[in-house]
Amino acid sequence: MSPRPPKAAEKRDRGERREPRASLVVGLMSGTSADGIEAALLALRGAPPHLSWKVRAHRSFPLEPALSSRILEAAGGAAWPAADFAALDAAFAEVSAAAVLELLADAQVAPSEVEAIGFHGQTIFHRGPREAGTRATGGLTWQIGSAAVLAARTGIRVVHDFRSADVASGGEGAPLVPYVDWLLFRSAHVPRVLLNLGGIANLTAMPAEAEPDQSIAFDTGPANMLMDGIVRHYSGGRLSYDEDGERAEGGSIDEALLTEALADPFFLQPPPRSTGRERFGEPFLEGWFRAARERGLSEADLLVTAAVLTATTVAQAIERFVAPSMDPQHVYASGGGTHNPVLMAALSAALDPIELKTTDELGLGVSAKEAAAFAVLAWESMHRRPGSLPAVTGAAHPVVLGSITLGPSPSEFA
Repeated sequence: MSPRPPKAAEKRDRGERREPRASLVVGLMSGTSADGIEAALLALRGAPPHLSWKVRAHRSFPLEPALSSRILEAAGGAAWPAADFAALDAAFAEVSAAAVLELLADAQVAPSEVEAIGFHGQTIFHRGPREAGTRATGGLTWQIGSAAVLAARTGIRVVHDFRSADVASGGEGAPLVPYVDWLLFRSAHVPRVLLNLGGIANLTAMPAEAEPDQSIAFDTGPANMLMDGIVRHYSGGRLSYDEDGERAEGGSIDEALLTEALADPFFLQPPPRSTGRERFGEPFLEGWFRAARERGLSEADLLVTAAVLTATTVAQAIERFVAPSMDPQHVYASGGGTHNPVLMAALSAALDPIELKTTDELGLGVSAKEAAAFAVLAWESMHRRPGSLPAVTGAAHPVVLGSITLGPSPSEFA
């Protein structure tokens, strides 16, 4: 009688395979508001369309006011010598590395256990190829943050510069999160709309049983960017945002400012489309501050008007570009704007009868979502799988996103 084969051999004979262990990936995100870094540690396993994921840890790291101010100065078009941009590039990477190491320490995870960092970097310039007058020259995008410094400080490989490959292929380079929205949140039963309220608001809409190319996604317009700019102006730079909406208390909508802002041709531009500080930054707000001085408007009036502008443009975008092809019953919001009750109340009123919820109800915290998304995008890039949706960005074809900077002792990809 031959000896009985071991159980592992029996499983192989029956075609069974042991479930591969999950890989750990960190995602980092710093948005248009440039006020902090979101860091998320994800356990990831599998491949599209069945990707298994779990958030192991998440932290928010505020940026020092001096660094935040320097970033906003660069994003505002500062005419600096090259050395100043290089210094800012390194400085942002240093604080990003510190955030990663603190996140991992909290999670009791050694850097050697982490496969990669998905590092969005800090955008200081973004112009999509469909902005007026740019079709001949194409889009441009620039995110600072030295991947080499980040890799050296953490010992972990870094996937970075996510937007450039899509832009080089004729795409907007944004939004990139819709592919992750499809991977993690599509429903077999109902349409879903995911709304991110960062400095810029962007959404992803998916019909029930959506295929990737059925997603509709685009930037809807400004969100926290306007309110943050108003607070910085009236606080003399001491504050960077309106905590809990307290500074908007007692404010009233200025209909003239709202009407003028809604006339911006961006809001009628069909997708694909993206925007940023170049359109809705300080030059945009200068007109509001001038109107406030001339007509006696308060800071609270401007904050309420900005919140209603964001809410109105989100609702109009859904009506114009989403409702003709699907009938969503819920919008799931995430991002820093979800912590502002004035903005959330304005959105709830503007979206009615669509119900406003948050991604907490889908199992992903509102502050962790975009950082988690760049962990997933890094995972896809590591495995040489495209992470963009040409139907969303307008690129000529899907592309593998980002570049990879290896840590001191890289291991092979799983």
